[in-house]
Amino acid sequence: MFGIRHHGPGSARALRRALEEYKPDAVLIEGPPEADDLVSLAADPGMVPPVALLAYSPGRTPSPDGGEGAGRQAAFWPFAEFSPEWQALRHALDAGVPVRFCDLPAAHQLVRQHDPGAPPEGDGPQPPAGRPPEQGEAHGIRMDPLGWLAKTAGYDDAERWWDDVVEHRRDGPSPFPAIAEAMTELRARLAELPEPERGPDLLPPGYLRREEQREAYMRRTLRRALKEGYERVAVVCGAWHVPALLEQVPAARDERTLRGLPKTKVAMTWVPWTHGRLAGASGYGAGVRSPGWYHHLFTSGDRPVERWLTEAARMLREEDLHVSSAHVIEAVRLAEALAALRGRPLAGLDEVTEAVRAVLCEGNDLPVELIRRRMTVGERLGSVPERTPMVPLQRDLQAEQRRLRLKPSAIDREYDFDLRKPLDLDRSRLLHRLRLLDVEWGVPQEAQGRSKGTFRESWTLLWRPEFDVALIEASAWGTTVLEAAAARAEAAAARAASLSELTSLAERCLLADLGDALPAVMRALADRAAVDSDVAHLMAALPALVRALRYGDVRGTPTGPLRTVVDGLVVRVCVNLPPAVTGLDDDASREMLGRIDAVHGALSLLGDDGHTDRWLRTLRGLADRDGDRAVHGLLEGRLVRLLLDAGRLDDAPVRMARAVSAGTAPDRAAAWVEGFLAGGGLLLVHDDDLLRLLDGWIAGLPGEAFTAVLPLLRRTFGGYAAAERRAIGERVRRLGGAATAAPRGDRDSENDGVDAGRAAAAAATVLRILGWEAPA
Repeated sequence: MFGIRHHGPGSARALRRALEEYKPDAVLIEGPPEADDLVSLAADPGMVPPVALLAYSPGRTPSPDGGEGAGRQAAFWPFAEFSPEWQALRHALDAGVPVRFCDLPAAHQLVRQHDPGAPPEGDGPQPPAGRPPEQGEAHGIRMDPLGWLAKTAGYDDAERWWDDVVEHRRDGPSPFPAIAEAMTELRARLAELPEPERGPDLLPPGYLRREEQREAYMRRTLRRALKEGYERVAVVCGAWHVPALLEQVPAARDERTLRGLPKTKVAMTWVPWTHGRLAGASGYGAGVRSPGWYHHLFTSGDRPVERWLTEAARMLREEDLHVSSAHVIEAVRLAEALAALRGRPLAGLDEVTEAVRAVLCEGNDLPVELIRRRMTVGERLGSVPERTPMVPLQRDLQAEQRRLRLKPSAIDREYDFDLRKPLDLDRSRLLHRLRLLDVEWGVPQEAQGRSKGTFRESWTLLWRPEFDVALIEASAWGTTVLEAAAARAEAAAARAASLSELTSLAERCLLADLGDALPAVMRALADRAAVDSDVAHLMAALPALVRALRYGDVRGTPTGPLRTVVDGLVVRVCVNLPPAVTGLDDDASREMLGRIDAVHGALSLLGDDGHTDRWLRTLRGLADRDGDRAVHGLLEGRLVRLLLDAGRLDDAPVRMARAVSAGTAPDRAAAWVEGFLAGGGLLLVHDDDLLRLLDGWIAGLPGEAFTAVLPLLRRTFGGYAAAERRAIGERVRRLGGAATAAPRGDRDSENDGVDAGRAAAAAATVLRILGWEAPA
C-alpha cells in the first residue's frame, strides 16, 4: 500500500523509487476503471503532462423544438508529471506490468455530479465548500488529515509541514510506512469519538456513504487482482484510504455496499490540462498551491533553489529588469539562511519568494507577482496524442487549428487580424463560430472599432481545459465547427424571446459566415420585426443590424435579406418616433436620447442617402414642435445639435436664444443646453455667438435658479476633455473684447505682444522650407 498525496513531487519521487525496489507484478491506481482501455496512451510520446482523464455522459441530442438536450455531466482526473499516480502509471508501462484503476467507477460518481466539468470529489478528503477548514476534532481529522497531523507537529501551515517531511526529501527511508501508520492512528482516533461528535451534519450530503462505497470498490478490485494470481500488487491511493484497504472486511459486506448503485452511461478520453487548473486557487478540490514550483522540484536533479532563482533572474531580464549574477548569489544565500533559521531541510517556496522579493526585485511586489504567475503556478499546457479518442467536432477543430496556424496556449496571446487577408479572415470566422458554440477560446477586443466597419479585428486567445467539455456538448449539433455553429444558430433563432436577440444573432451569423443558418435567422427576424410595434425595440435592434450589414460587406458576405429588414426598420422607426417622444419625463427622455444617438450613428455608418434624409426630416419635425407638443428640453437640444452638425439648420443661435430666454424655466433651459452640448465642447470653442448666448444666460440666472441647474451644467461640462474646458474658459474670459471680434491671425501684433522684427526671421525660414520666396 502506497499512500500518497495527490500531486506531490516528494511523494512521486519516493513512489517511483519504492516501485523500482518492490517490483510489483500488477499496479492498482486510484482512478476511474472505465479508463483502463486508455492506459496504453500514457506511453505515447505525444502524451505530455499535464493531462487529465475526462469522463462524460453523452447526454441527449437537441429536441425538435430547438431546445437544448438534457445536458451532460463531466468530471476530470488531472495528472501532472509530478503526480504520484502518473509516475505509477509510467512505471507500470515501462516495466510491462498490468495497471488498472481501482476507484468507484465514473458511471456511479457522475450520478452525483451536479457541476458539469468540475473535478471529482474522489481526490482525497477536502473541506466542503463554504465551510471553515476546521470544526471540531472529528471534522478536522476527516476533512483535512494532513492539516491535523501538521497541527499536532506544531505547524500552523499544513502545506509547509508536508513539504518538510515529504516533498523536500531526496534520500532516506521510504515515507510510506510512516504515512500509513499516521493515517491508521487518525482513523482509530476518529472511531473512538462518540457518534454525536463525529459531525456528519457538517459534511457534504452523502459524503460518508460515498467514501464507504469507494473504499469497498477498491477492496473488491484488490481481491480480484489477487484472485487472478498476481502476488506482488502495488496499490497507489490517497493516504487516507490506506487503513481502510488494509482492514479485513468480508467480501460479502463490500458487495452489499455496492449493490444497486445508480449509474449512467459514461465515455472516457484524455484531454490536455494546465498547471493553472491544478492550483488550489482555481477551485480544484485536490489542487496544490504551487504546481510550477512542484514541477521544478520534481524535474531538477540537483540544486533546485539555485536553478529556480537563476530562471527567475532570466525571466526578469527578459522584462528589461536589471538582475545580475551577484543578485542570484545573494538571493540563494538569503533563502538558505532563512531555511536554516526556520529549521527546514530545504529552502521552500516561502523562503525563495522572500529572497526574490528582497534581492531580485528590490522590494517591488509587481515583478514578484509576475514570477508567481509564470513560474510558481506556471503556464504549462499539456498535449495528447493523435490517436486519443475524440468526438468528430474535436478532431475538426484540431484540423482547423493546424490549417490556420492557431496553436492553443495556456498563455494569453494577442492577435490582430487583417480581414482583407484570406488567412486572417478564416481565423476570425472560426473564432466567431466557436463563440456561437460557447467555446470562448477567443475574446474580441470591442474597443478596436468593429462597429466602424474596419478591416481589422483584435482578439485575445487563451485555451482552457473545460473547452473540451464544451466541444463534446456541442457535438450534438454537428460533426464540424461550421455545421454545429449553423445548427446552433438556427435553434437559437427559433427560441429567441426578443427582437434584440435576433438582431444580435444575425450579426453573429454574418461574422461567422454562416450562410446556411442566415436565412432561418432572417425569417425569424423579419417575422418578429413585423409584429413588434414598440419603437424602443425597433430602435434598439437597428444599430446591430446596420453594423452587421456594413461588416458583412467588409467580409464579402451576402447581405441581401438583411438589407430588406434594415430598410423596413428605418421606415417604421421614422413613422413611430414622433408619438413615442411625447410627454416623456426626465428618465425616459434620457433613455430616448441614447436610442436616438444610436440610430443616428447607425444611419451615418450605413451611408444611405434616402434613409438619412428621411431620418433628418423626422428629427426636424420634432425639433420644430412648440407649445404643448414640444418635446422634452433634453431631446430638443440634442435634435438641434444633430441637425446643425448635419447642415440642416441655419438658425441654431436663434433657437438657443429662445431656449435660454427669460421666459423659459431654468430646468428646461439647462436640459436643452445639456442635450445640445452633449458629446463635445468644440462647438463652443469655435462659435462665439453660441458661447455668448450661453454665457449671458448663465450670468443672468437668479441665485436659486443657478443652484438648481448647476448639477446639470457640471455633468455636461465635466464630460469634456480638459483641453476643451480650458479653451472654453479662455474664450469666455475674453468675451466682449477685441480678442473674439476677429480671427487670431487678423489681430494687431501689438495686442498679442509679438515682436515683428524677431518674427520676420522665423517667417522667412518657414517660407524657404515651404519652397516659397521670402518677401524682399
